[in-house]
Amino acid sequence: MRICDRSKCSGRRSQEKGRREILDSRHSVAGRAGVSICRMMETREMDRRKPNCLVALIVLLAAAVIGADAWKKDEFKRCDQTIFCKDARNRVDGSSNWFVSEVNVTNGKVRARLIEGGEGEHVGGSLILHLSAYEEGIIRLKVKEAEAKRKRFEVPEVVVKGLEDRRLWIQRVIEKDGASMVVLAGYEVVLLHRPFQLYVRSGKETLISLNAKGLFHFEQQREKKEGEDWDESFRSHTDSRPHGPQSIGFDVSFYGAEYVYGIPERATSLALKPTKGADIVSEPYRLFNSDIFEYLHDSVFGLYGAVPFMLSHSEKRTTGFFWLNAAEMLVDVMPKEKTETAEASRIDTHWITESGSFDVFFFIGPGPKDLIRQYTTVTGTSTMPQLFATAYHQCRWNYKDEADVAQVDAGFDEHDIPYDVLWLDIEHTDGKKYFTWDSVLFPNPKDMQDKIAAKGRKMVTIVDPHIKRDSNYYIHKEAQSKGFYIKDKHGRDYDGWCWPGSSSYLDMLDPEVRSWWADKFAYSSYQGSTPSLYIWNDMNEPSVFNGPEATMPRDNIHVGEVEHRDVHNAYGYYFHMASSEGLRKRADDNDRPFVLSRSFFAGTQRVGAIWTGDNTADWDHLKVSVPMLLTLGLTGITFTGADVGGFFGNPDPELLTRWYQLGAYYPFYRGHAHLDTKRREPWLFGEPYTSLIREAIHTRYALLPYFYTLFREANLNGLPLMRPIWMEYPKEIETYAMDDQFLLGSDLLVHGVYSERATSEDVYFPGSQMWFDVRSGASYSGGHTVKVPVIPESIPAYQRAGSIIPRKDRFRRSSFQMENDPYTLVVALNSSYEAQGELYLDDGKSYDFEKGAFIHRLFTFSKGRLTSVNLAPTEKGTKQFKTPCLVERIILLGLRPKDLSAHRVLIESSGAQVPAEVGAPLLRIGYHQANSLVVRMPNVRISDDWSIKVL
Repeated sequence: MRICDRSKCSGRRSQEKGRREILDSRHSVAGRAGVSICRMMETREMDRRKPNCLVALIVLLAAAVIGADAWKKDEFKRCDQTIFCKDARNRVDGSSNWFVSEVNVTNGKVRARLIEGGEGEHVGGSLILHLSAYEEGIIRLKVKEAEAKRKRFEVPEVVVKGLEDRRLWIQRVIEKDGASMVVLAGYEVVLLHRPFQLYVRSGKETLISLNAKGLFHFEQQREKKEGEDWDESFRSHTDSRPHGPQSIGFDVSFYGAEYVYGIPERATSLALKPTKGADIVSEPYRLFNSDIFEYLHDSVFGLYGAVPFMLSHSEKRTTGFFWLNAAEMLVDVMPKEKTETAEASRIDTHWITESGSFDVFFFIGPGPKDLIRQYTTVTGTSTMPQLFATAYHQCRWNYKDEADVAQVDAGFDEHDIPYDVLWLDIEHTDGKKYFTWDSVLFPNPKDMQDKIAAKGRKMVTIVDPHIKRDSNYYIHKEAQSKGFYIKDKHGRDYDGWCWPGSSSYLDMLDPEVRSWWADKFAYSSYQGSTPSLYIWNDMNEPSVFNGPEATMPRDNIHVGEVEHRDVHNAYGYYFHMASSEGLRKRADDNDRPFVLSRSFFAGTQRVGAIWTGDNTADWDHLKVSVPMLLTLGLTGITFTGADVGGFFGNPDPELLTRWYQLGAYYPFYRGHAHLDTKRREPWLFGEPYTSLIREAIHTRYALLPYFYTLFREANLNGLPLMRPIWMEYPKEIETYAMDDQFLLGSDLLVHGVYSERATSEDVYFPGSQMWFDVRSGASYSGGHTVKVPVIPESIPAYQRAGSIIPRKDRFRRSSFQMENDPYTLVVALNSSYEAQGELYLDDGKSYDFEKGAFIHRLFTFSKGRLTSVNLAPTEKGTKQFKTPCLVERIILLGLRPKDLSAHRVLIESSGAQVPAEVGAPLLRIGYHQANSLVVRMPNVRISDDWSIKVL
């Protein structure tokens, strides 16, 4: 029994509180005693099921001494407690003293030397600059020391392998007025010499710049001076900083910008608020992956992941900036101000990092979708998930045993609520040893999974990065013997504290370690796993309970003598990558993996899904989930969700219901809850809430064809499923700071209900077309804000006029059981009585779609005729996918009164006539539609070309 394995102790109050107790344990005598006992007991073989009340009492005493109620900001550094941040933030505009010399073109890139010093003087070593350009408006700038005693860390496995194939060959630079200019298609890059500045321009318009405010700072590595102290202490931890100060900082300005967005992850507004200015006193935005306990709903403080990508938007243009650097980073945003030469506004930002390399990208848009495609050209588009992963997931910390799992599974069937995945948290393991099962609680894991799989459902188990230091644990023994653990500054295997107690952490920067880890998911290695079992990576920031800022010391050592400070923000990404590769390697049937991760970095979209971590069951957290997910989507990470109901706390029935209704439109839809919360399976609150939650989940299942089509769009071009309104309506200024409503794709507008007992919500309808309520069919004109009534049965959701959305309206127990069900096409006509939409489908699980095995249909309604045409490749030799699915219903919205007199349609391919009904009900997710025409049973195949004429 160990302090961190408290689940069987009578003193079990909260494992999360215990985590804070351990974090602060070195500050109390009782805490130190608890850690000492726990370490002593590491050497003993004890029955882990016997409650060790002495340990529990020590833990509780430590809690009484230090308190551990919630997140404590004092456990994490402020800018003024970090040397590199404090120094950088104190620099004044124009303090940079670097100039450019020796500009030339080499191998299709611009090469130059940066020298520090004023006219006629030279201070310190010089830097080498490389400027390159790529197709579609992408510019890359790299700066490094001309001579360095130690190579700076360059983050691997983020930039896609094919990027260099898209590089443009720069032929020459134009020298004029103390500047070097590279002219490219539609824009130019200007490199000023004195002082060093870079501008990207289109015609006479400046788009984006670097060092225009003169804040460029590059701390070159040097020898320690006699008597100089490089150590940096925080609380009880000391960072030795063996290579000295290595900080890089600079300013980036976005011209013509109304707002800037990006740099997740934090629980705050979509549009980034200023952090520094004349009357603003705030911490900078921090990118430092951290395990934040009960995070605040409105804070600049960074959470579990980091993507150093920012974009700006205005009526005229969208631009972006990305810094490929995984060290701690801080970003200041200054208030918008007018430029000196134009009426357009400019937003200045200041970027600071502790270490790592200078490798930055500029993206010139011009539109929001162009910008996202440019960014994902560099970091990759979203992986294509299996169909089951896009449906509803049921999770809790923890379903306690196999009987509990069976009862929850049966409960969904009994109450006619579909779900696809049941999750198991850490308590399913043998003493927090991953890839194992508790032999008492889960004695027959294969049988358990097979019973779930018989209904087409899956299971997920958690696999965290901390490895229990137990000499009888095969994972630990192998990792230790192979030298696969991250080392401390003395070269020993790092020993930190997490759920199992004493733990070590695999060096996921090392490709050999990742490959070894991937092999552990093989069925022969992960005993008790089956093809229907998938994986959840938590705590991979990495979380270390007794480490500085609840994570790993920065002077720990990875492969190649890389310090942890350099790779910290990407550690969870590499762990996620290795786990995903493990599922792919185990799959003889070519299944796509599903791995959920809490920590992330740029490129995570290529690996799997993430969620927003340990949120709280309150209305503020429900509301802030929307800007959090929108921001992630803007930075390439599209398969995202927030814990429905809130992880901490006990939601009342109304809050839980509203969260299910909003979550039905999240890309990733999972209910989850903390160990100490009351059970909250969807039927436990009784009526009317069971029916309301059932209806919300049914809405998600009806829309699965639409979601899956959007996931394919994300896979192809990086566009997010959840989109800010301005992505589709870039000139509508009133939407730029709007983050309480969003678009799902281009055709569904969603507004949550964020307050108790709400009876109305103010909904803005963008564009000039109509929007149709998905339940009532009521129509609203675009370009207006309307106070719409709110009912218990749903949240405001609307279909865009001019769109066609495919649905499946027969409700089953899981998405698998819907496979051959017929489709409903909802045709919302615009003012020209036209509409268009798409449907993508494949086998829902394999990679055969990459060989052409998919169906892609374009539906068009024009001149009273609905047609279906093929968009998929038809070349010989491509793999084929077929489906027997039919269209069983066509719903036409927005018809003129005279059109409602039509009561039949002609199936032109067969010559058959089919009756139509006016104002027919839209099954269980809608009411009678006064302006609708419903065509029943046209029975055309979804995969065929056909045409249907309304008579």
